[in-house]
Amino acid sequence: MRKRLVAGNWKMNKTPKEALELVALLKDKVNTADTDVVFCVPFVDLIPVSEALEGTNIAFGAQNLYFEDKGAFTGEVSAPMLSEIGCKYVVIGHSERRAYFGETDESVNKKLIQAVKYGIVPIVCVGEELKTREENVTIEHVRSQVKRALVGVSAEDAAKTVFAYEPIWAIGTGLSATSEQAQEVCGAIRTVLTEIYGKATADSIRILYGGSVSGKNSEELFAMPDIDGGLVGGSSLKEDFATIVNCK
Repeated sequence: MRKRLVAGNWKMNKTPKEALELVALLKDKVNTADTDVVFCVPFVDLIPVSEALEGTNIAFGAQNLYFEDKGAFTGEVSAPMLSEIGCKYVVIGHSERRAYFGETDESVNKKLIQAVKYGIVPIVCVGEELKTREENVTIEHVRSQVKRALVGVSAEDAAKTVFAYEPIWAIGTGLSATSEQAQEVCGAIRTVLTEIYGKATADSIRILYGGSVSGKNSEELFAMPDIDGGLVGGSSLKEDFATIVNCK
């Protein structure tokens, strides 16, 4: 049985002071008995958030990492740096990283391998633009992203990975895929994982849905057989996040 995971992606929001205020608002409202909860926060918030979460079952994560241990890579943050401060998760390949910062399937693959190497759970984002959906090639597109992300990755390491399906047309727009649309693609992700690693490994990997997840649609989305929780954007910055986490 896969345990539900709800990850809040704060994106480029919240100064350290504001981050502490948000943690104080949310930490006693979310039920972590049946759901793994993680706040994926900006780099400057990682340490204050980690300290604020001490004594809780809420984990913290980063929104990116670099695929080298160290070196002349100005502005980047490495997996060893994140690991040393207790970072448990990292978002990799978010559509905004792909669109604005040149992230590719190849760099996603390298970052996934690096994260697992240092004991950090990668949340690997895949998803299609509206044009891809309108051309009826969503499944082929997402299958390709998953396969490319997992090049050279063993079954053991794949089992330590989380995938997040995010239809790009639904991110920050207020639009959301229907539960049936989301399940179709998440089911296709599970199918390609089965083809690569076999049913046992595929069945152990959590697949999230992201794209305007809210307290109003989370229960229906999370009831789908291949949706194991959510990667939550805007709603992770307010009390609605607790409603999402606590939905039945």
